[in-house]
Amino acid sequence: MPEDVRVVGIAGSLREGSASRKAVDHALDETERAGASTELLDLREYDLPMIDPDEDDPEDAKRLKASVREADSILLASPMYHGSYSSPLKTALDYCGFDEFENKTVGLLAVAGGSFPITALEHLRSVCRALDAWVIPHQAAVPKSHSAFSDGAFVDDGIEGRVRELGRQAVQYANIEPDPESFESEENVGAVNQ
Repeated sequence: MPEDVRVVGIAGSLREGSASRKAVDHALDETERAGASTELLDLREYDLPMIDPDEDDPEDAKRLKASVREADSILLASPMYHGSYSSPLKTALDYCGFDEFENKTVGLLAVAGGSFPITALEHLRSVCRALDAWVIPHQAAVPKSHSAFSDGAFVDDGIEGRVRELGRQAVQYANIEPDPESFESEENVGAVNQ
């Protein structure tokens, strides 16, 4: 098992009782059991206006980027909005770039009020590949989020197992040697010149 692994989880929902935040908390609990140090980056605690490349990054964006940059693995958790991931998470990722994600291990978790949030996971995977991150093949989805938890605990053991497995793999693969740069990153020249 890797030593001194640091895992950050980014909760991409601003909702007070966010199922995404609950789910990523469970994944982070598992990373701690596997011996990693963890930090939850709750986007409610950051003032992140839509990015303006002509302006300097606000202090909260600098703070967010520093936490992500120091991580060995990153867990991204988002509710599914209109078939994709949330705008708060999109804004957070827009402030980040290769310095924060290149050659990092990333785990994906998405939550939906309806059925499985597959397209949100696919969109997050594409963004992470464009930043040359290594995305864990295992991913976790929490469907029917309104009934997925009872007093903060998962109701379905299978879903809980997938979320916890994502946390374990974030530690297990924290220092994996990633594949060569992706085609997407070569086309992502805008991120280099932020």
